[in-house]
Parts: sequence; C-alpha cells; structure tokens
Amino acid sequence: MKVVTFVVAALIFMHSVNVFALDWQESPEVDQLFRNSSATGTFVLYDVTRHRLTGHNRERAYTQLIPASTFKVAHTLIGLSVGAVKSIDEILPYGGKPQPVKAWEKDMSLREAIAISNVAIYQQLARRVGLDRMRDSLVKMHYGNGEIGTVVDRFWLVGPLKISAVEQTEFLASLAQGALPFPQTQQEAVRKSIELEHQDDWTIYGKTGWENFPNSGVGWWVGWVKKSGHVYAFALNLDMRDTADAAKRIELGKASLRALGVI
Repeated sequence: MKVVTFVVAALIFMHSVNVFALDWQESPEVDQLFRNSSATGTFVLYDVTRHRLTGHNRERAYTQLIPASTFKVAHTLIGLSVGAVKSIDEILPYGGKPQPVKAWEKDMSLREAIAISNVAIYQQLARRVGLDRMRDSLVKMHYGNGEIGTVVDRFWLVGPLKISAVEQTEFLASLAQGALPFPQTQQEAVRKSIELEHQDDWTIYGKTGWENFPNSGVGWWVGWVKKSGHVYAFALNLDMRDTADAAKRIELGKASLRALGVI
C-alpha cells in the first residue's frame, strides 16, 4: 500500500511541475469584471496553442478546491471506461429517496443527469465503479490531488478530492483534444454531453458546480471554447454566499471570455 501511495504521489507531483511551468498573464479586463460584480474568485483561460494562461487572481487559480459537480465530466468518462454503464444513454436508478432538487427524483441516463447535475444518479454510478477503479482512473487522467478517501459516493462533494482552476483547464484541454488515455469514442461521448452553445465560429462546452449546495461554498464553471480549430480551456470559481450568486458563475465566465476575445 505504501508503494502504491508513493507512486500516486510521484505522478501527481510531476504533473504539478508541468502545471506550474505555464506562463501566467494577469488580465486587467477580467480583474475589473470581478471588481464590478463584487465577486471573490478566479478565472483562468488556457490557450492551448500558445501554451499560456491568462486570467484573474493567480494565487487562487493554483489553489486546490473541492470540484463538486464539475467532477461529473471526469466521472462520466470513468463510468464509460470501466464498463459501469454500457453507454451514456443507459438508464440508472436514482434510488427512490427524496432529493434536494425535485427533478433529480427520476431514473435517468448520464446524458440527462449531467445536464441537470443530478447528484443521486452519479452517486449510483460511483458505487458501480468502486473505490479501486475510481482511484486508478483519477491517477490515469492526472485529476487534481487524486484523493478519494474511503467513501466512494461523496469524495467529490465534500473531499478529500480537490483540484485547482489551472488543473481543471489542463484536464479539460486534454479532453477537448481527445488526448486522455481513454477510448476516443468515450471521450467524444463526454464532449457531446456538455456542449452548451454554438455560434458561427465557436462552440462552448461547460459544466457548473456548487460545493455545499444549496448553502455557502465554492461555485464553479469550467469547460472550453473551440474556435476556428483552436482550443481555449477555462475555469472559474468563486465564493457562493447564497442562491443569488448561482447565476454569476456563467455570467461572469462568459463576460471574461468576451473580454479576452474568445467569444
């Protein structure tokens, strides 16, 4: 067990070195957007072609936080890759218990569940995957600190799994380009499941998250923009005080993308 732990730590350390090697450029325009919205958080844009990071609040951008429902992106790929579901359209049971969101009280596919961020469905998926396969898959994809503890259906909601905004952009850039060590058909299925908006020359893919929902915590919006053949991965997180802050995630994220000329 100690040998396995050492290997995992070594792999995560080497990946972290690569993350910190990226050039960072603070954006005055995005800084102003955060000030105007009275939001405390960070925004990171990873220009894959230029291998450069641009954004707001570098220190927080490298701080690992609980991913909450943004983990559903990686979780979907893991579920497909280990055969816990046959396809993204296989129906999973929600379990029959009352849920904090009424729309979650329904058996549904991962395609449906990721669109409405159904926690209960993904908890069922996690139980099917199991601790060992989940841990191995996270190491394989270099996801955050790779720590899942001993409870398979809560680690992305309350910890110990954590990931920084910068690490989110590297993971998502790899997924966007089909560069993760998983079958291409499965990566494509995950990409299609989080496609949000398409314009003439760009498409946005993304997923929100809210740690400690519906109470105060950290809110996320992560994804990427594919524009004229180029990939721009992004990650935003901010302090959530109440439900009124929920809309700020995408609003501020899109405003930052516009300020940087990506959309």
